[in-house]
Amino acid sequence: MLKHIVVWKIKEGVEGRTRQESALKFKQMLDALPPHIPEILEFEVGLPADEGENIGDISLYSAFKDVAALKAYQEHPEHLKVIAYAKTVIAERRVSDYHV
Repeated sequence: MLKHIVVWKIKEGVEGRTRQESALKFKQMLDALPPHIPEILEFEVGLPADEGENIGDISLYSAFKDVAALKAYQEHPEHLKVIAYAKTVIAERRVSDYHV
């Protein structure tokens, strides 16, 4: 199994939204993906429990059968729509993919 972890920092003031408002919209878009993408085995999107300079604004934990399934998710048209929005609001992104 392949685990895919992503943590984002969000820009302030995009489309007149606060970072928190943009993060919530991004979370809602991500949460809508699993029913459309059969390669997703596990999927959790979270907003921070606390604030701080080193804390991300939104986090994603997901699991896939293998690298090919992750790539299918990444290239899926519904995911690409979310990425188009994400590119407008993301200030920073960190990713960790690993096998278990």
